[in-house]
Order: sequence, then C-alpha cells, then structure tokens
Amino acid sequence: MSNRNEMSARKAWLIVAVSFLDDVAVLALIFLGLWFFDVPITWTVILIVALVMVLFVFIMHKAVVPSLRRKRVTGAEGMIGMTGVVTEPCRPKGTIKIHDEYWKAVSVEGDIAISEEIEVVGIDRLVLQVKRKAS
Repeated sequence: MSNRNEMSARKAWLIVAVSFLDDVAVLALIFLGLWFFDVPITWTVILIVALVMVLFVFIMHKAVVPSLRRKRVTGAEGMIGMTGVVTEPCRPKGTIKIHDEYWKAVSVEGDIAISEEIEVVGIDRLVLQVKRKAS
C-alpha cells in the first residue's frame, strides 16, 4: 500500500465478500421459508437468482472496489498534498491560504516567506504542517 489513505485490494474485496455473503444469507432464508411453506421453486427461478448474483459481483468488481481504493478527498486526509500560498511568514508558525481559505500553519523545513508556494505534508488538529513546494 503506497499511501496510508488508500485501501488495499484485499481489504476492499473483503468488504465486497461480506456484502455478498449477507445477500446470499438473505436469499437462503427466503428459499428456506418458501420450502418450509411448500411453495414450489423451479430450477428456472434458481438459475435466474444465480445469474443476478453473478451480475451483482461483476458490478461490485467494476464500480465499488475502485471507489473503495480511491484516495480520500475530504477531511484531514484530503488536505495532505494540497498546495497554497503563504500570507503570513512561517517562522515556523504562520498563515497560509488554500482555495480561498486561511489556515494556521507550521513549517517543517525552516522559515518560509510571504507569497511562497507551499505543500501540505501533515495536519495536527487545525494546524497544517507545510513545506516549500518542490519546483
């Protein structure tokens, strides 16, 4: 796993498998209930349900697993990697501007002057840890 914000493929597939097993359990209970009340179930119905379940797994593979592995873009984790501009010199504490929002910041690599571009490398509560943006 290259980034702590990304989910591993194994964990994503585990979530899909648990979701799939939940659906299988519900279908099994429905079929058992129908069998208990002597409701006839044809092989055609069983085949259609099996095909729907295969389609369900295919959709999960194509849509859900990639979205589970995507980098988070909200919250504190989403701030890491963003770039901005220093508005109050960071010696080591100062103020920066990211997307028209002002944030308290702490420089992790020495003093940073006004108007220099920075990159967010960490966050501690509402204080961003920043460094000069690599050119």
